[in-house]
Amino acid sequence: MSKKIAVIVGSLRKDSFNLKVAKIFQEIAPPSLSLQLISIGDLPLYNEDIDTDTPPSSYTRFRQEIAACQGVIFVTPEYNRGLPAVIKNALDVGSRPYGKSVWSKKPAAVVSVSQGAIGGFGANHQLRQSLVFLDMPTLQQPEAYIGNINSSFDENGNITAKTKEFLSLIINSYASWVEKLN
Repeated sequence: MSKKIAVIVGSLRKDSFNLKVAKIFQEIAPPSLSLQLISIGDLPLYNEDIDTDTPPSSYTRFRQEIAACQGVIFVTPEYNRGLPAVIKNALDVGSRPYGKSVWSKKPAAVVSVSQGAIGGFGANHQLRQSLVFLDMPTLQQPEAYIGNINSSFDENGNITAKTKEFLSLIINSYASWVEKLN
């Protein structure tokens, strides 16, 4: 039986390279994983004043979707050497109310995707800091910094063989990581 894995994309742009990479992961994932894209663009900024007995419906939807998964893959761009606000907000929404975090013990992977040469290194490591606190064991190897992503697609919009091979290595390593921890 396959493990249900949430995929959270840190770019909200409809033609985002991050979203394209997330969809490629869905296509090439081994049968042991079932990848589900989880929307984060509709989450209001976390505010305890609105997280009452009747929180926003998007908070409830998001928490239920993450709770139903056995792991999480984050696919993130880097903005100004850091983590996109939408991912940090999703982490905050999922970690509340206090003591009811939906993140704890879920195996994670962080894949940073950037048009720049260093592949989102800053965002990747900043996200990992939060995942430590949230008690999410995170895949360490292979490290997944995908730089110059715009040159990883051919003129028809298809991923190059070399990049697809690297993405296969990542998703297969993550599948092994999930198997070890579950």
